[in-house]
Amino acid sequence: MNSTISRLSETADGLPWPERLWSIVTIAVSVSMSMLDTTIANVALPTIAANLHSSAAASVWVVNAYQLAVMLMVLPLASLGDIHGYRRIYMTGLAIFTVASLFCAGSVSLPMLATVRALQGVGAACLFSVNAALLRAIYPRAMLGRGLGINAFVIATSAAAGPTVAGGILAVASWRWLFLINVPLGLAAWTLALRSLPASHRMPQHFDYGSALLSALAFGLLITAIDGLGHGEDVSFIAGEFAAALVFGALFAWRQILIPFPMLPVGLFARPVFTLSVMTSICSFVAQALALVSLPFFFEHTLGLSDVQTGLLITPWPLTIAVVAPIAGRLSDRFPVGIMGGIGLAIMAIGLVAVARLQPQPAAYDVAWRMALCGFGFGFFQSPNNRAIIAATPRERSGSAGAVISTARLLGQTTGTAFVALIFGMTAESVTHRGAALAVLLGAGFAAGAAAVSSLRLMNRVPTERETRT
Repeated sequence: MNSTISRLSETADGLPWPERLWSIVTIAVSVSMSMLDTTIANVALPTIAANLHSSAAASVWVVNAYQLAVMLMVLPLASLGDIHGYRRIYMTGLAIFTVASLFCAGSVSLPMLATVRALQGVGAACLFSVNAALLRAIYPRAMLGRGLGINAFVIATSAAAGPTVAGGILAVASWRWLFLINVPLGLAAWTLALRSLPASHRMPQHFDYGSALLSALAFGLLITAIDGLGHGEDVSFIAGEFAAALVFGALFAWRQILIPFPMLPVGLFARPVFTLSVMTSICSFVAQALALVSLPFFFEHTLGLSDVQTGLLITPWPLTIAVVAPIAGRLSDRFPVGIMGGIGLAIMAIGLVAVARLQPQPAAYDVAWRMALCGFGFGFFQSPNNRAIIAATPRERSGSAGAVISTARLLGQTTGTAFVALIFGMTAESVTHRGAALAVLLGAGFAAGAAAVSSLRLMNRVPTERETRT
């Protein structure tokens, strides 16, 4: 069957239904596994810190090492996908992720766990870097938005289920089973991938190690500087990191212009739809991170809710995304992305303002509908926006489009989290209404700004498949 799929993927517009179904299932299992792992690790940090006799501050590296590895590796791995095929990179990522999960479960110290979590991040970066490219190969052009909507549904439901899954496992077993559960899932996903994922055309080029080094230095220094800004580190040192990140980023961009096969086709940013879609994505994820990181403090310390109530009342956000995203994906195949993105992000901004205006001891319904409104807005925007980025990219550079989507998401999330830390540090009462509500309102401002940027795309239509090749 695999050889048949390989031939079809190179000649047809997407895969026919039976083969497409198995490919969709493969990607759904892989994406849900990687998303669940991110969420459940956050929930288990206090337990891991106590078991490995480390401080709470040091245990954060269990999360940071994973995220940093993804951020540094996603662009180089997307380039490798263009060269060696997206299917091969995806299967390699599944193998790395599964083996690293086994080592995570066997870790005997925090440094060992952080190290293998970084390795696990490399595996996740393989998946994220070529996920969009594989979706483009699996779905016919007329159904691409629908496919991205289904993918967003899987991501949202996995994120929503993460805390529940983590709590259930920790109630009956040790934290090590949070990682061991990935082993059978990873093996199943790898077996499915071997039989179902389509092959792709390969670019006749060599891997550019210089570009990989420059991108790693630029993004690594940028993320470190943003994180340091949020945690109140020395201003002159942070300024030096930002300056160095800017220099390495400029050198990276200059190198992409000079070489015949760039790791990141910077020429794509000359296309207004592509640039505006990336800017919209970054701003939207800044807004979401500002809200979701600060809301637990707002709910518990300002509204007087318990930790159980907080977890339950945040859940309507990702659940609504899970419902809305597939619908929005299908609509994006018919309606302009500028309109859909602008409407969705405006609704998200309204929802965040409504959340910030809540008074202490609110009824559960009053909180839930506001959170659902935020989730509706974000879900209505996300799938169409990703479709615009992919559709504006030549098919042979689909890996680059997927890498840009992942990079924009990670950069936005990191920046939003740093803003929360900065606001909490600057306000006298960091966990009361003053700091947390300000962070939520700032998120509303970023969502409104993203809506304005999205609306600018109405003046620039998404190019056709033929136009992206020129």
